[in-house]
Amino acid sequence: MLIWIYRLLFLPVVLASLPRYYFHMKKRGGYKESFSTRFGRGLVIPQKKEGVRRVWIQAVSLGEMLAIEPLIRRLSEDERIEIYLTVTTSTGYALAKDRYSQTAIGISYFPLDFYPFSNRVWNAIQADIAICAETELWPEHMRQATKRRVPFLLVNARLSDASFRRARQFRWLFKGTLRQISRVYASSELDRDRFLELGLPENQVELTGNMKVDVVIEPILSQAERANLKAELGLGDGFVLLGSSTWPGEEAMLLKAFAGIRAKRPNAKLLIVPRHAERRDEIRKLLETVDGSLAYHFKSSGPAEGAVDVLIADTHGELRTLTQIADLAFVGKSLPPHREGQTPVECGALGVPMALGPGMSNFRSIRAGLRQFGAIREVENETEAIETLMSLSDDAATRAAMGAAGKNWHRSNKGAVERTVEGIRTWL
Repeated sequence: MLIWIYRLLFLPVVLASLPRYYFHMKKRGGYKESFSTRFGRGLVIPQKKEGVRRVWIQAVSLGEMLAIEPLIRRLSEDERIEIYLTVTTSTGYALAKDRYSQTAIGISYFPLDFYPFSNRVWNAIQADIAICAETELWPEHMRQATKRRVPFLLVNARLSDASFRRARQFRWLFKGTLRQISRVYASSELDRDRFLELGLPENQVELTGNMKVDVVIEPILSQAERANLKAELGLGDGFVLLGSSTWPGEEAMLLKAFAGIRAKRPNAKLLIVPRHAERRDEIRKLLETVDGSLAYHFKSSGPAEGAVDVLIADTHGELRTLTQIADLAFVGKSLPPHREGQTPVECGALGVPMALGPGMSNFRSIRAGLRQFGAIREVENETEAIETLMSLSDDAATRAAMGAAGKNWHRSNKGAVERTVEGIRTWL
C-alpha cells in the first residue's frame, strides 16, 4: 500500500518542484549530457557475460563518488564482477566518466524514482546486486530490487541528525522501506545504533567503519612537484592557508584570518576551495568588497599570469591535490549556521593541521578520532576560528605535531573498504 501511495504522490511533488530543480540545474550546469538516462532512455549497456555478477552502484554526488572509489577499485579487481555506475549530480557524473570509464561497463544518471523510469532501467541493467552509498534510500528503486529478489545493500551507511529525526517521526513509513534492505554496512557505531532503533534487526546491520577514511590519495606530490604547483598557481613559496570545501560566510572569516596572518607573514597566501564552484561570482564580490587591493585568481580561468594573494579553486575533483600545498587548513561547512561539516579526512591523511567549527554532524566519529589523536583544533564561532588560525600560523612546532597526529590517525583507522568488500562477497 505504501509504495502505491508513494507512486501516486510522486508526480505532483515532482511537478511542484520543477522550477526550483530547473534553477538548480541551470546554476550548476553540466546536466545536458545524457540527461535522457534519467528517464531510462539512451542507455548503452552490454550483454551480461556468463558466470559474471553485475553490481549496480549508486552514489549521489562527487563527494560520495570519491568516498567509494576504493570500493569500486577493489570490486573491479574480481573478474567475476562487472560494475554499472549511476550518479545524481552533474559533478558526480563528470567525475565518474573521468575516473571509471575503463572500470565500469556503463555510467549514467540515476533514474527518477518513478515506476516507469525505474522499472525500465532495472530491466536494462539486469543487476544481480544493488548497492547504494551512505543515505540513498529511494522507495521505488528498493521496491524494484525486492520484486526481482536482488539483494539491496547500503554501504558506508549513515543517518544525519535531520534524517534520523524524520525517520523517527514517521517510523511507520520508514520501517516498511527499511525492511527491503538486505544489509546495512554502517559507517559508525552511532549510525548502526540509529538503524537498529528504527527497527532493523541486528542481523541486518553490520559495523564496517567509514570508507572515507580509506581514501587513496593519488598522486602524492614530491616536494619539487608541490613547489611547481604553487608557482603555477601564483602562490609562490610562502605559507598557504587553505579553506577546504567552504560554504557561504566562511570565506569572509578566512579573509579576516588571512589579514591577521599577513601582518606577521607578508608572503602568506590564501587558497579557497568552495564546495560549490558556481559560487564564484559571490566570492568575487566578497573579495572586492573586503579588500580591493588583493590580487586574486580563479583557477577555472587557467594558469595564473603572475603572483596572487588569493587563489579560488573553482574546479572539481582537485581538493586532494591542492590540500598537499597547504600549511594549515580550515574545514568548511562547520561554522554556524552550518551544521553538517565537510570531510576532514584528506587533511588528516596528508598531515595538514586543521581547525574546524562545531557543525560536524556528518563526521562525528571521524572528528572524535582526530580529536583523540590531537590532529585538530575545534572552535565554536568565527572569532575563535580567526584567533586559532592566526595562532597556529605562528607556531610551526604545533602544526608539525598536529600533522603527524593526523597521519597516525589515518593509519590506525583504515580497513572499512576491506570489511565492506568481504560483506558484499557473501551476497555473490
